[in-house]
Amino acid sequence: MTQTVAWLDLVADDIKRVEEKMRSGVSERYQDLQAVIDYLMGAGGKRLRPALTLMAANFYPVDKEKSYSLAASVELLHTATLVHDDLIDNSLFRRGLPTLNASWSPGATILTGDYLFARSAELTAETDHVRIVRIFAQTLMTIVGGELQQLFNDGHGRVPSYDEYHQRIYAKTASLFAAGTQTGGILCGAPEHEVQALHDYGYHLGMAFQIVDDVLDFRGDEDRIGKPVANDLRQGIATLPVMLFAEKSPGHPTILKAVRREPVSDKEILTVVEQIRASGCVEKAMEEARRFACQAQADLETLPNNPYRQAMHGIAD
Repeated sequence: MTQTVAWLDLVADDIKRVEEKMRSGVSERYQDLQAVIDYLMGAGGKRLRPALTLMAANFYPVDKEKSYSLAASVELLHTATLVHDDLIDNSLFRRGLPTLNASWSPGATILTGDYLFARSAELTAETDHVRIVRIFAQTLMTIVGGELQQLFNDGHGRVPSYDEYHQRIYAKTASLFAAGTQTGGILCGAPEHEVQALHDYGYHLGMAFQIVDDVLDFRGDEDRIGKPVANDLRQGIATLPVMLFAEKSPGHPTILKAVRREPVSDKEILTVVEQIRASGCVEKAMEEARRFACQAQADLETLPNNPYRQAMHGIAD
């Protein structure tokens, strides 16, 4: 993590300008909304998505203000999805801090997320680039479509296939990584084959990122990851470590109860967590994450070898 932060230092000053953009644009009439946005902006996070967007936008000369707007739009879109996800999942904490829905009504929480989506779209439009606006819209549809798919189909009482899992984590995470790096390349006028390489880098890095996040759900503890251990499984969502374990132990009663959305006790969850940890499936899931990360590094090979490419390569590590 320390090394990742060092790579992000390359755009640290730019991220400050991005955060200013994220906090701006709220009418003085909506002071409560401004306070909430300030709270969300201060709730932690590495700003990895806007940092990668900025790096991709700096391979060639770029309008800095437009790059700040683009990076801010990416992070606000991400923040808006978190606001809605926390409400849907009834999550009261994120990164160890109370979520918005822990203190606001469902209606107010939904409307805040809607506002963030709208502000994100407005910032995207500040790039004055129709292709970027189209990619933004397509990405938002992908993210929301993935959430609806999960909401409607994940209670089907079975562990998902690998294709279904990959589709879910693409919609949840990798689609926005790919959109950020791709549109960064478009904004700076990179050649089309490099724009594609930047998209592919974001896709592969995002897939690795989400798999590692799923691994932390089993490898970490509540104090470290800011949410209960095996939080996804408690909600009936089988991630890669669970899928790999289910192949070794088909018909495991706790996993079947969880994916069927039947009541599962904390003792049952903690027992299966220990079994998954002891099975080697967590390490096997990490191997897949490493494969995606290595592919992300390979995607960079056609790009100019400059500090931004080196940082993106290092972040994949």
